[in-house]
Amino acid sequence: MSDAIPAIEHLVPHAGDMSLLDRVLFADDSSLIAEVTPKSNQLFCRDGEIGSWVGVEYMAQAIAAWAGLQARARGEAPKVGFLLGCRRYQAIVPAFEFDTALQVRVELQFLADNGLGQFECSIDCAGKRLASAQLKVFEPSDTEQFIKESMQ
Repeated sequence: MSDAIPAIEHLVPHAGDMSLLDRVLFADDSSLIAEVTPKSNQLFCRDGEIGSWVGVEYMAQAIAAWAGLQARARGEAPKVGFLLGCRRYQAIVPAFEFDTALQVRVELQFLADNGLGQFECSIDCAGKRLASAQLKVFEPSDTEQFIKESMQ
């Protein structure tokens, strides 16, 4: 993979307030580390905090960034993917601290030919594990066709 990592908006199909990650710090063929700094003005801030449950979305967007890099390496545009499930989400904090950088790590466990994948994920801050989970995702080869068939 190239040393130059594109900006997050070129990797993840989220836009505006729904684009949560700040940047990708590292990526290779099977893993990625992204950074996010929770802020008090962000979409998921409620009652003066961003609950640790938002970590699942941080992880999902880090997987999307990894998939976006893989697509770019093939000369393709990033695609829309779907979060199918989350297993064993554990957070040791009730909320993420504002203005403190978090590292979101995702590591590919498997990726089937049909677009079904599984990732081991974690969120760390200053070397301390704050959250971990296993996420299952799906990236159809033709998103529009998949949605059309799903609606029937």
